Amino acid sequence: EVQLVESGGGSVQAGGSLRLSCTFFGFTFDEYYIGWFRQAPGKEREAVSSISSRPTTPYYTRAVKGRFTTSSDNAKNTVYLQMNSLKPEDTAVYYCAAGTKGWGPWVSDPYSYDYWGQGTQVTVSS
Repeated sequence: EVQLVESGGGSVQAGGSLRLSCTFFGFTFDEYYIGWFRQAPGKEREAVSSISSRPTTPYYTRAVKGRFTTSSDNAKNTVYLQMNSLKPEDTAVYYCAAGTKGWGPWVSDPYSYDYWGQGTQVTVSS
């Protein structure tokens, strides 16, 4: 059974940092690509970052470039989202997701993902 579990959310002040973890079960990183998405109240779910086991440059949405970093630890079946210089507008529920379509320009499209975690809340206060 495929499962993704996020952790590491919390409340921080603006300028602070958090590291989210996405631990996955039921597949290997070679088979899937992993994406991070977020959804703020009243807003649509948006792509934050995506990563593949292939030697490709991770995807980052413009709003987080230079502040967020995605990495993986294959031995732990875990993908991380290091979030630095957090801003109040980063406040949202963060989800990780796994897709099997293969790396391509669709990795920022939530509909290209097959499995989703339950989400973890990130709150940034000013």
